[in-house]
Amino acid sequence: MPADWIDIGAVADIPLRGARTVTIAGGDDIGVFRTGDDRVFALVNRCPHKHGPLSQGIVHGHAVSCPLHNWRISLATGEALGEDKGCVPTVPVEVRDGRVLIPRAATVPATATAPVARAA
Repeated sequence: MPADWIDIGAVADIPLRGARTVTIAGGDDIGVFRTGDDRVFALVNRCPHKHGPLSQGIVHGHAVSCPLHNWRISLATGEALGEDKGCVPTVPVEVRDGRVLIPRAATVPATATAPVARAA
C-alpha cells in the first residue's frame, strides 16, 4: 500500500446502510459510509446545519439523514438535498482487497497545514 493512503479497516466491518467514525486527533472526525449497493463514501462527520454527527444518521440510497434535524446529505458530493442548503467536505476513499483506505492528508488537521501568524 502506498504511504499516502491509510488502511482504516475492512469493508465488512461497516454494516450495509451503516457507518463508522474515524477519529482524527486535533481535526474533524470522518464518517465512512457503506450503502445498500455496497459502495463506500467518506465525509467530514458533521452536518452543515447544526454540526450533527452524520455517522449516526440513517443511510438511504446514496444519502445520509442527519440524526439531529433530518437534513439529507449526498454521500457523493456532501451537498444538502431538497430545500436545505449547505455542504460538508467529502473525503476521497478507495476500497482495495476488501480494505477501506483514505488519504493520509485527510487525517492531518487543517490547522497543522495553515500558516501561523507571528507578531512583529
